[in-house]
Amino acid sequence: MTIQSSMTGATPAPFDPSLSLFQLLDPAVHADPYPFYRRLREQAPVMWDPFMHTWVVTRYDDVMLVLKEFSADRTPDPKKMEALGLPSLGPVADLMARQMLFLDAPAHTRLRKLCMSAFTPRRVEAMEGKIHEIAHSLIDAQIARGEMDLIADFAEPFPAIVTAGLLGVPLEDHRQLKAWSATFAEMLGNFQHNPDRIHGVLKCVADMTGYFRDAVREQERNPHDGLIRSLMDAEVDGQRLSEEEVIANTIVTMVGGQETTTNLIGSGILTLTRQPDKLAQLRDNPDIIETALEELLRFETPSQHTARIARHDVELGGQTIRKGDAVMAIMAAGNRDPDRFPDPDTLDLTRTDNRHLAFGWAAHFCFGAALARMEGRTAYTALLGRLGDLRVTADKLEWRANSGLRGLAELPVAFREIAA
Repeated sequence: MTIQSSMTGATPAPFDPSLSLFQLLDPAVHADPYPFYRRLREQAPVMWDPFMHTWVVTRYDDVMLVLKEFSADRTPDPKKMEALGLPSLGPVADLMARQMLFLDAPAHTRLRKLCMSAFTPRRVEAMEGKIHEIAHSLIDAQIARGEMDLIADFAEPFPAIVTAGLLGVPLEDHRQLKAWSATFAEMLGNFQHNPDRIHGVLKCVADMTGYFRDAVREQERNPHDGLIRSLMDAEVDGQRLSEEEVIANTIVTMVGGQETTTNLIGSGILTLTRQPDKLAQLRDNPDIIETALEELLRFETPSQHTARIARHDVELGGQTIRKGDAVMAIMAAGNRDPDRFPDPDTLDLTRTDNRHLAFGWAAHFCFGAALARMEGRTAYTALLGRLGDLRVTADKLEWRANSGLRGLAELPVAFREIAA
């Protein structure tokens, strides 16, 4: 099969369809994408995917370069959506165009400085006791049963409750926040577009926007602690966030903070149950939790890939990427690159040289990484410290249909209670 290798008019080159990212839509590949990523790294580390109409980059150093040098400004504005014949998606584009995740400097720099001034290390540290309490209360609710769905009963509500507390909205709203987050996440890093879901996504955006606009009004009437209040008050060099920017970046913080943490907990626990010696090692040596968490982030990357745009013509991996070309940086593939990580397919809970790409890199490094790490440490410590003989009870597991934010739909487990 011969397909034009790129948009640039280069000589047509053979393309193996089995290397297309569309392979991730195969449930078997999606359940374990790492052999597929290995093929890409070894056979076509910088590859034009004609089915996806994007370059695909899989080696660690190349992924780092893309994250550092290429443009994140990849969301069509509402006018472009209308020109494309998709005017109904204008509200989605309008929201995403205000989120720092999809902006370059100087707009990104301004938003990030303002958001970071609100999302301080002190705020995260002050939440540690509450995060510990939330984790153990969720375990308390299930431990007498000797079994639970680790996703529905713990990995989903845990970051949702933490997020509600962080934002300063009622904790009882956490189920609604989670539902919105899951719907909105279908657009983040996911290329399995389903036209039947567009109405649901549009309703989700409208409902979230209305909810957080009401939260801003409530803060004006009754100021109280929380990230929303801090974003409203944030000021750097005389600049402040507009109300629309407060709402948009509250939403991206809410979604990113929930989906990745849910995936980190679910995929991490699954990995440990499949390697009982590693599970026992972490349970018996809780002092290695710092390196263990980083290794689980590397080994089962919660956010698998992200899109960028070439700012100018560039040579990468022997290929010419033209200005304006789309590029997909596969962080999960870079995190298994043997040129960067010795024996990368082995889970080493004491690995110290572990500058993984799970939180991105450079200007767009996840600004909620400190909170995610605290949630991960707390979750693993609480679960392994209280649930003995932890084992998965399902013969076949279902993964959510999202290639970017890859995570389990459910994880039935059984256990015995460990005496305090």
